[in-house]
Amino acid sequence: MVKTLRITLKNGDVVEKNGPIVLADLCKEIGKRLFEDSVAAKVDGKLVDLSKTIEDDATVEFVTVKDPEALSVFRHSSAHVMAQAVKRLFPGTELAIGPAIENGFYYDFNTQGRLNQEVVPQIEEEIKKIIAENLPFKRIEMKKPEALKFFEERQEPLKVELIRDIPDEQVSIYNQGEFWDLCTGPHLPSTGKIKAFKLLNVAGAYWRGDEKRPMLQRLYGTTFPSKQELDDHLKQLEEAAKRDHRKLGKELDLFSIQDLTGPGLILWHPKGAMIRKIIEDYWRDEHIARNYNLVYTPHIARVDLWKTSGHWDFYQENMYKPIEVEEQQFMLKPMNCPFHILIYKTKKRSYRELPLRYSELGTVYRYERSGVLHGLMRVRGFTQDDAHIFCTPEQLPTEVENCVNFALDLLGKFGFTQFSITLSTGPFPSAAWTRLGKGVSKKELYKKVLGETSDPAGLKEIEALSYDEIVDKFYAHKKNEFAGERKEWEHAEEVLVDVLRKVVVPRGIEPEVDIIGAAFYGPKIDIKVKDAIGREWQCSTIQFDFNLPRRFDVKYVAQDGQEKLVYMVHRALLGSFERFFGCLIEHYGGAFPLWLAPVQARILPISEKHLDYANQVEKEIRKAGYRIETDLRNEKIGAKIRDAQIEKIPYMLIVGDKEAESKTVSVRDRKDGDLGAMNIADLVEKLHIRGDA
Repeated sequence: MVKTLRITLKNGDVVEKNGPIVLADLCKEIGKRLFEDSVAAKVDGKLVDLSKTIEDDATVEFVTVKDPEALSVFRHSSAHVMAQAVKRLFPGTELAIGPAIENGFYYDFNTQGRLNQEVVPQIEEEIKKIIAENLPFKRIEMKKPEALKFFEERQEPLKVELIRDIPDEQVSIYNQGEFWDLCTGPHLPSTGKIKAFKLLNVAGAYWRGDEKRPMLQRLYGTTFPSKQELDDHLKQLEEAAKRDHRKLGKELDLFSIQDLTGPGLILWHPKGAMIRKIIEDYWRDEHIARNYNLVYTPHIARVDLWKTSGHWDFYQENMYKPIEVEEQQFMLKPMNCPFHILIYKTKKRSYRELPLRYSELGTVYRYERSGVLHGLMRVRGFTQDDAHIFCTPEQLPTEVENCVNFALDLLGKFGFTQFSITLSTGPFPSAAWTRLGKGVSKKELYKKVLGETSDPAGLKEIEALSYDEIVDKFYAHKKNEFAGERKEWEHAEEVLVDVLRKVVVPRGIEPEVDIIGAAFYGPKIDIKVKDAIGREWQCSTIQFDFNLPRRFDVKYVAQDGQEKLVYMVHRALLGSFERFFGCLIEHYGGAFPLWLAPVQARILPISEKHLDYANQVEKEIRKAGYRIETDLRNEKIGAKIRDAQIEKIPYMLIVGDKEAESKTVSVRDRKDGDLGAMNIADLVEKLHIRGDA
């Protein structure tokens, strides 16, 4: 019996078709251009292959090359094509995994060390051949035992291991030509759809991220729907390489990481330390002005503290082993929060004292595997600009609003003007996403809170439920996995939404909502900055905590005389100082604005006979409060200018016979070049104006 299907399209039109129907055929019927541009489809919100057959009523949206989801499909398919090329060139290669990532894709191989940068051009040529073959991507469903046998026969032990860990009884496999891979998809219709790709580099990676497992070779690449997009991305990568904080950190003598101290531990050199001091001074002054209390806490504490906080049970793999001292165990701190709570609890607090805001530049230590360490961005010891706010429920809106404004003001001071903001909701979402104009279908919500289902009976059940009923079902199943009561989560999320609508939306920023994306202890707001070449960096987090106040019994005496649990907000504005410094280096390409530059001006005497006058100039400008030094080397003036330019000194002050006689300096700007002669008073005024910018 033929079944008539009702297909709801993206524009709201409903078409009726005799089912079952293949999505590619439906796409062709709608329009030839749409079919040519489409790479995949979304059925009831789920991304699928165009080769998928639909048998029931559904909402269908075709994903074209212009849609953001298309990139992940291009990249995942390109990873498979790259793996096929490697298998052709290096028979016996064992396949691991090959996902799409933010700016491209990679694939991990066991090739017994045969991959290196020299063979990358060969692999690229083979990829071009596979693209020209226009091989269709085919999805095959297999029972788990059948799939195990299939990959065992193909001598793919890593795939066999992965299949054994899959809980489902059925797995999906993709094929193009002679190549087979375990994969959930979706993929492009064929290899010929890939238009522009580039392989980037070869690196090492432990199998499944475990340093006790074999070291594999990871080949990175990137791909885009058009050559122009690829060229633009490669230019950005080239610019990013010039701005790499590790390269500039060495060239500008800002910091180092050395074997004797150990990986992930930063040595701040004098110039880097000067920039850090400037940031810290500004940070402290701003906090004091906004009525924060500065505190200092130890670097270690007894294990008992971390057992009370829960870190011992839930975070131990990121902590260093205990230190034995006088038959007591101590641990390096991974967090500052418990110390701030202990300060709060030194006496009984009244509602009249609240809010209390404790802030600290606290250095913490977390165990990170050596394979993930990356310059200043991923380290083992770092200083966090932590603050914890203890307040009443009534004070919450004002405190969160102040935090968001403070974060945007502070980041703006460092030259960041573009932001992206995400609200991560908890397990009991009221209407937080709706109030931010972020719609979500019942099926999407159900998938988020209870897991995906393709069972027709289950799908009908979803449609019959209201949003609140879906959330109620989740609460009934998962409530013990989250700290705090439902009403507290709902109140906190309503506060966050109201603040975003009041503070963020008027600035032209559209917040994103990550449904059920919050940690178990509370909802949060994350703020990312966009740097000078368009990359995003995570900086500020404003995080509720319903866990620690209960674990430490943190209370205040309310107006009615009853003791009540305090509301606690974790808040970091710059995040890790090390990571933020790396971000600043790359944002400015090492050419820091005048107020942040470790050396704001350098005096360049033309010859040794001008040193006395150079010293006089240095004293006058230093007395005015500016960071200045004199180049005392016996070098030609051209070499001194070139070196100062390389070191990105904002101003070069050249002094010779003419300048000494007229009591002036010839000023050179690192960007604008020669500015002519100035007397010292005019120069100081210029520095003052520029330094405040």
